[in-house]
Amino acid sequence: MTQDIVFFLDVDNTLLDNDRVIHDLRQHLERTFGRASAERYWALFEQLRSELGYADYLGALQLYRMDELGDAQSDPRLLEMSTFLIDYPFAERLYAGALGVIERLQTFGTTVVLTDGDVVFQPRKVQRSGLWRAVDGRVLIYLHKERMLRPMQERFPAQHYVMVDDKLRILAAMKQGLGARLTTVFVRQGHYATDPNNIAHYPQADMSLDCIGDLLAIDLPTLLGQKSTSRSKQESP
Repeated sequence: MTQDIVFFLDVDNTLLDNDRVIHDLRQHLERTFGRASAERYWALFEQLRSELGYADYLGALQLYRMDELGDAQSDPRLLEMSTFLIDYPFAERLYAGALGVIERLQTFGTTVVLTDGDVVFQPRKVQRSGLWRAVDGRVLIYLHKERMLRPMQERFPAQHYVMVDDKLRILAAMKQGLGARLTTVFVRQGHYATDPNNIAHYPQADMSLDCIGDLLAIDLPTLLGQKSTSRSKQESP
């Protein structure tokens, strides 16, 4: 059945403070393995991300284990490292108001978690954070969500879509594909959203917010652009 409105909500640095997760992981690595080994892990992580196009924390850990430079294959602490990732308290890293925003948007239409990531760690993050339950299991996880507009629409057909994300690149690509049927909402949270170079290279979203909690005070006509508004500091006089 075709819905009137479907709200797609990104996870990392949109609903959940993933920068804080990375900070905690970085500290844990340095405490456990030392700074040099930790930096080696992050070098492998960035290498893998450039190859895959998404963050793969467990994949980078596997590369680290196989890395003969670190002689890490026989280190039993690697088992503790994987446990740290899998059992991380993601619910404590939700942004203020994130669950309230989901609840409010569900009074307007259907909410769907839409995120990029691997097939193991990203679902675990969505589940342990409580987001999976909050959207009643309506979760889509792709390698590159902006390239999956057709299956997204087939899974959740709607007259209009709203995409909430911290990456202008993603929003711009989806807007190009869906045009006027999509309202893009840019949330200025996390290092991607506050990087001037990222902001300069892509067109502005239909709406810009300083934090995800700002959606708690926005009504549906405003959200769909039927009223003129701006809550972005960047756009303030």
